[in-house]
Amino acid sequence: EVQLVESGGGLVQAGGSLRLSCAASGFTFDDYAVGWFRQAPGKEREGVSCISMSDGKTHYADSVQGRFTISSDNAKVTVYLQMNSLRPENTTVYTCAARHIRCCPYEYDNWGQGTQVTVSS
Repeated sequence: EVQLVESGGGLVQAGGSLRLSCAASGFTFDDYAVGWFRQAPGKEREGVSCISMSDGKTHYADSVQGRFTISSDNAKVTVYLQMNSLRPENTTVYTCAARHIRCCPYEYDNWGQGTQVTVSS
Protein backbone atom coordinates (compact mmCIF):
# COMPACT_ATOMS: atom_id res chain seq x y z
CA GLU A 1 0.00 0.00 0.00
CA VAL A 2 1.06 3.58 -0.59
CA GLN A 3 2.62 5.11 2.50
CA LEU A 4 3.96 8.61 3.08
CA VAL A 5 5.86 9.53 6.24
CA GLU A 6 6.81 13.11 7.01
CA SER A 7 9.67 14.23 9.23
CA GLY A 8 11.86 17.26 9.87
CA GLY A 9 9.43 19.51 11.67
CA GLY A 10 10.33 21.26 14.87
CA LEU A 11 10.79 24.59 16.60
CA VAL A 12 12.61 27.40 14.84
CA GLN A 13 12.93 31.14 15.37
CA ALA A 14 11.41 33.60 12.94
CA GLY A 15 13.70 34.01 9.96
CA GLY A 16 15.14 30.54 10.39
CA SER A 17 14.92 27.46 8.22
CA LEU A 18 13.70 23.88 8.31
CA ARG A 19 13.82 21.04 5.81
CA LEU A 20 10.86 18.70 5.78
CA SER A 21 11.09 15.18 4.35
CA CYS A 22 8.40 12.98 2.85
CA ALA A 23 9.53 9.37 2.58
CA ALA A 24 7.41 7.32 0.21
CA SER A 25 6.85 3.60 -0.26
CA GLY A 26 4.43 1.21 -1.92
CA PHE A 27 4.33 2.74 -5.39
CA THR A 28 6.44 3.58 -8.43
CA PHE A 29 7.88 6.88 -7.33
CA ASP A 30 8.59 8.37 -10.75
CA ASP A 31 4.97 7.90 -11.87
CA TYR A 32 3.64 10.17 -9.13
CA ALA A 33 3.31 13.80 -8.24
CA VAL A 34 3.93 14.78 -4.62
CA GLY A 35 2.65 17.88 -2.90
CA TRP A 36 3.05 19.60 0.45
CA PHE A 37 0.06 21.04 2.28
CA ARG A 38 -0.59 22.95 5.47
CA GLN A 39 -3.66 23.87 7.46
CA ALA A 40 -3.33 26.70 9.94
CA PRO A 41 -5.87 27.08 12.74
CA GLY A 42 -9.05 28.66 11.44
CA LYS A 43 -8.06 28.25 7.82
CA GLU A 44 -8.69 25.70 5.09
CA ARG A 45 -5.97 23.34 3.97
CA GLU A 46 -3.58 25.11 1.62
CA GLY A 47 -1.42 23.65 -1.10
CA VAL A 48 2.13 24.86 -0.49
CA SER A 49 4.12 23.24 -3.28
CA CYS A 50 4.25 20.21 -5.53
CA ILE A 51 6.70 18.36 -7.72
CA SER A 52 6.30 15.92 -10.57
CA MET A 53 8.51 12.87 -10.14
CA SER A 54 8.50 12.26 -13.90
CA ASP A 55 9.90 15.58 -15.13
CA GLY A 56 10.84 17.50 -11.97
CA LYS A 57 8.50 20.41 -12.64
CA THR A 58 7.53 22.32 -9.52
CA HIS A 59 4.82 24.72 -8.42
CA TYR A 60 4.51 27.03 -5.42
CA ALA A 61 1.81 28.94 -3.66
CA ASP A 62 2.26 32.69 -3.98
CA SER A 63 2.62 32.94 -0.21
CA VAL A 64 5.83 30.86 -0.19
CA GLN A 65 7.32 31.78 -3.56
CA GLY A 66 10.98 32.63 -3.11
CA ARG A 67 11.13 31.27 0.46
CA PHE A 68 10.32 27.56 0.07
CA THR A 69 11.90 25.07 -2.33
CA ILE A 70 10.62 21.59 -3.14
CA SER A 71 13.00 18.91 -4.37
CA SER A 72 13.28 15.15 -4.64
CA ASP A 73 15.87 12.44 -4.19
CA ASN A 74 14.55 9.64 -6.33
CA ALA A 75 17.18 7.18 -5.11
CA LYS A 76 15.96 7.71 -1.55
CA VAL A 77 12.30 7.87 -2.68
CA THR A 78 11.95 11.10 -0.73
CA VAL A 79 10.58 14.58 -1.40
CA TYR A 80 11.88 17.56 0.56
CA LEU A 81 10.52 20.98 1.36
CA GLN A 82 13.24 23.48 2.23
CA MET A 83 11.62 26.31 4.16
CA ASN A 84 13.59 29.54 4.59
CA SER A 85 12.68 32.89 6.11
CA LEU A 86 10.04 31.24 8.26
CA ARG A 87 7.38 33.38 9.89
CA PRO A 88 5.27 32.76 12.99
CA GLU A 89 2.18 32.51 10.80
CA ASN A 90 3.78 29.49 9.10
CA THR A 91 3.24 27.53 12.32
CA THR A 92 1.06 24.50 11.62
CA VAL A 93 1.15 20.85 10.60
CA TYR A 94 2.67 20.22 7.18
CA THR A 95 1.49 17.14 5.29
CA CYS A 96 2.64 15.52 2.09
CA ALA A 97 0.35 13.84 -0.42
CA ALA A 98 0.75 11.85 -3.62
CA ARG A 99 -1.25 11.00 -6.71
CA HIS A 100 -0.50 8.68 -9.61
CA ILE A 101 -0.26 11.39 -12.23
CA ARG A 102 2.57 13.01 -14.16
CA CYS A 103 1.63 16.63 -13.57
CA CYS A 104 0.95 18.33 -10.26
CA PRO A 105 -2.76 17.80 -9.52
CA TYR A 106 -5.32 19.74 -7.54
CA GLU A 107 -6.55 16.61 -5.76
CA TYR A 108 -4.56 13.80 -4.15
CA ASP A 109 -5.31 10.19 -3.28
CA ASN A 110 -2.75 9.38 -0.59
CA TRP A 111 -1.79 11.39 2.47
CA GLY A 112 0.77 11.25 5.23
CA GLN A 113 0.11 12.07 8.87
CA GLY A 114 1.99 15.36 8.93
CA THR A 115 4.85 16.95 10.83
CA GLN A 116 4.53 19.93 13.16
CA VAL A 117 6.33 23.17 12.35
CA THR A 118 6.45 25.85 15.04
CA VAL A 119 7.98 29.27 14.36
CA SER A 120 8.60 31.49 17.36
CA SER A 121 8.55 35.27 17.19
